Amino acid sequence: MLAKLTEISNGQAKGFDPLNNGQDSMFIVRQDDKAYAYVDICPHYSSTTLPWKKDRYLSADNKHIVCAAHRAVFDIQDGTCVNGPCLGQALKKIEIVVSSDHEIRINLDTLRNAINESMR
Repeated sequence: MLAKLTEISNGQAKGFDPLNNGQDSMFIVRQDDKAYAYVDICPHYSSTTLPWKKDRYLSADNKHIVCAAHRAVFDIQDGTCVNGPCLGQALKKIEIVVSSDHEIRINLDTLRNAINESMR
């Protein structure tokens, strides 16, 4: 189990380091009972993480994901860049499973592959 959905406040995001690399490699945004997971790499530059500070992935109004380095703005539900230098590109989505008891699970091989694809 990666986390419980209840550990992420509604309308907020949280970074995770499931590969134990010493820094967050992915993040999850919660909107009501839905969770959206992405690799923590901006498509504008393949080695830049998004937040300016731990777990600061969202815009001030919590309606978009934002890259602090490039000011790119992304749709929460599909990760598509809607404004900024990587317009039309998208964050790499990660498949997660949220169980009936709100446990969030992820396949680590899927995460590794998604990270590798994001860094190309």
